[in-house]
Amino acid sequence: MALSTSSVITLNINGEKRTLPVDHRTTLLDALREQLDLTGTKKGCDHGQCGACTVLLDGSRAVSCLQLAVAAEGREITTIEGVADGDRLHPVQQAFLDFDGYQCGYCTPGQICSAIAVIEEHAAGWPSAVTADIRPEAGAPALTAEEIRERMSGNLCRCGAYVSIVQAVAQAAETEARRTAGAADGELTA
Repeated sequence: MALSTSSVITLNINGEKRTLPVDHRTTLLDALREQLDLTGTKKGCDHGQCGACTVLLDGSRAVSCLQLAVAAEGREITTIEGVADGDRLHPVQQAFLDFDGYQCGYCTPGQICSAIAVIEEHAAGWPSAVTADIRPEAGAPALTAEEIRERMSGNLCRCGAYVSIVQAVAQAAETEARRTAGAADGELTA
């Protein structure tokens, strides 16, 4: 009896369920781009080294060229197309525009998805390789340029827009912290 090498799967992408037939060897990147026409996610190295294909899986960043589409079934997938809230840009997208955190723009979708996860990881207190004090009681480290560079190191930019990318991530993190603090204040006074 021959085993099947393909399946029909349902992916939850940007809040929408999409059903498609896939070969079991199809990467999430190829399913997104070739079958679902979500071409914002870019194919760079196809080896998980450049970060151009970064998407969010259940809120965590993942390089979609190394993720099999069948293994993503049942998970919440967010691509660059699903980051904005209608016509309102996500704070990271706005910061990339404000600080010119792009040049050719090819790596920008992956940079933005990664930055969203970086900000959430930092806010949750996750240390990085450059965090000086990783004891839980030390709390979250300051989101310095060094921290941002380390946390974003899996995303490459051939144009060299790194200085602007670091500034954009810092600004977006500050915006998110203010928004979160404002929401918390509103909850306390309500």
